[in-house]
Amino acid sequence: MNDDELNALKHAKAPAPSEAARRRALDAAMLAFDAEQASRKAPQGNPLAQRLRSILANAKRTWTMDNRLTYGLGTAAVALLLLPLGYQLYTSTAITPVSVPPVVPVATTADKPVAQPEPAPVEVGRVDALKQEAAGNAAVTAEAPVSTTSADEDAADLAVLQPEGEADLQLRDEFAPPASLQSQAVAPAAPMAEMRQMAASPKLMAAPNQAAGAIQESFAMAPAPAAVDATIAKPTDPSGNEFTRFTESPVKIVKTEPVSTFSIDVDTAAYAYVRRALTEGWVPEPDAVRLEELINYFHYSYPAPTDATTPFKPTISIYPAPWNAKTQIMQIGIKGYVPPVSEDKPSNLVFLIDTSGSMDEPDKLPLLKRAFALLVDQLGANDTISIVAYAGSAGVVLEPTKASEKAKIIGALENLAAGGSTAGAEGIELAYRLAEQNKVADGINRVILATDGDFNVGIDDPEELKTFIKSKRDDGVFLSVLGFGQGNLGDDTMQALAQNGNGNASYIDSFKEAQKVLVEDAGGTLETIAKDVKIQVEFNPAVVSEYRLIGYETRALNREDFNNDKVDAGEIGAGTTVTALYEITPVGSGAELNDPLRYEAGGTAAAPSVAATPTTGEEIGFLKLRYKLPEGDTSTLVEQPITRGLAVDELSRADDDSRFAAAVAAFGQKLKGSNYGEMSWDDIRTLAQGARGTDENGYRAEFMQLIDMAKVLVPEPVGTTTR
Repeated sequence: MNDDELNALKHAKAPAPSEAARRRALDAAMLAFDAEQASRKAPQGNPLAQRLRSILANAKRTWTMDNRLTYGLGTAAVALLLLPLGYQLYTSTAITPVSVPPVVPVATTADKPVAQPEPAPVEVGRVDALKQEAAGNAAVTAEAPVSTTSADEDAADLAVLQPEGEADLQLRDEFAPPASLQSQAVAPAAPMAEMRQMAASPKLMAAPNQAAGAIQESFAMAPAPAAVDATIAKPTDPSGNEFTRFTESPVKIVKTEPVSTFSIDVDTAAYAYVRRALTEGWVPEPDAVRLEELINYFHYSYPAPTDATTPFKPTISIYPAPWNAKTQIMQIGIKGYVPPVSEDKPSNLVFLIDTSGSMDEPDKLPLLKRAFALLVDQLGANDTISIVAYAGSAGVVLEPTKASEKAKIIGALENLAAGGSTAGAEGIELAYRLAEQNKVADGINRVILATDGDFNVGIDDPEELKTFIKSKRDDGVFLSVLGFGQGNLGDDTMQALAQNGNGNASYIDSFKEAQKVLVEDAGGTLETIAKDVKIQVEFNPAVVSEYRLIGYETRALNREDFNNDKVDAGEIGAGTTVTALYEITPVGSGAELNDPLRYEAGGTAAAPSVAATPTTGEEIGFLKLRYKLPEGDTSTLVEQPITRGLAVDELSRADDDSRFAAAVAAFGQKLKGSNYGEMSWDDIRTLAQGARGTDENGYRAEFMQLIDMAKVLVPEPVGTTTR
């Protein structure tokens, strides 16, 4: 070992690097250090990252004079390990510190390790010296406090050792980072604390697979990813969005609770939100996964009534549950009356648009403008449009204007800009005032609120706001809500406003979804054909021992609410389909989750009442529906027995709509971590794939892709099988 050569290397001069190069080099070194620290378990001796820290201390001249030889070796090691990477950063900015997007963790098999770069040839004598240096300074590294010098000072000292010329080119080739790092997009530098947090996270950084002595085999800076733990690989979006909390509907015993009552729900916001979360690599919050909204997102081929005086009729089917061969699915479907094309009802629409500062995002106000432009294009000369904007203070952007003046309306939309606080309540008052002043008889009178749900100025009491909206719906002006964006999405507020305003809530996550809601489903969005629609099912205890309603937790009603016309319920729009699924357990199937009571009278199921009908013994249950016409105050009752003849004994004999609805239910249950209906992702996909049908708009094909994304984000527990 030539000591003069090492001294010459130490005092070699190099071009002074820029501040940016210094910062990038230090950030890269610290990122590698923190990744190593997070992955180590009970380190033996000095781990690699601590060696690098001791070398940095050497560069700061904190060692004593009698460590002269070791000092030179440490300097050389820094030049070999760090500076080529720093110089690569400086020349190509290939891994400039970035605000790293969410990384989708993908499990890797142990028998297929990630390929590492070929090790660079290293002089054996220098390797031995490095080992001696690490062993001799273990105590110093363990006990000495971390240097408090600035990042720029550390980088300045390291920059003195930067190689030059042909040697530099050779080192860059030998120690270049892997292609996965070189190909990262360049973005503004992230705070160092954020980078260190990501480096320490087992979800974002894989642990190195190199032992303490592996430095003599490879100088590769890229660690091999470890296998993903299925219990932690669920990256949940820390979005700050607000959802109504609810508890999953439990299994109920028919003998003690034979009657189930709920309000229908035609909203589809939950499906669009779930789709966006999965597409962006996040697992949606459990409360965001409302099963009935996932199921009702899709259209089903239920027969529609031919007369507006009977706005819908029920369709019932029964088939084996795909996740449990001993239970059955009872599916209740209704489809709203579809007005003929020649029937052109006049519309009085008021666009209430949130232009507060929180709407200043590409997926909020700009998307909102394009969405409303789609709706304007569908309206005709009989329709009137007004625009109210609210931000700090509310104002009329466009007085009532015929929809035929499309250029004027779209121009008013394009002139909107985001800024200010959110005076949502004041804007609602002004919008309803315009709607009432221009109300059309026998037509559609509706306020369409478009917002991210961030109501923070105006009427502070939510109950007072709901009361105000209720009073307006009784006057014949309904409210629909379109949600945009994320980060502060007030889904719970939007759901409450839509329910109290006799309207529906949709979430617009893309231009495609805007087209579905405001063009394809415009009739269901704008025109209400029945209001306060309630469903009540009474199960026969001689045939069914247990049941559970899948979804509709936020729409549950008391048994006595069914006959009380003062109790509000959901609305059905023109051509809208609504689906409700029950999982039922036949008596004697052996699938009961509740043990029989020891002291139960008789010890057997009670016999059905003979007074009901002569065919009561063949009845699984009895269905009742109540609804009001849009201008009515008194409900109408619809009744239908549910008989054994409606059931099929094999799932393959059920129609496509039934099997697809069951697949969507299984998907939602698995995604939200339900206690029921366990199926593997592959089984869910197979079931849905076989029930796609014609799928004219491709929505069912899109659902296949969501299953694939969910499978990656929510890894299958070991040993999962279909129940």
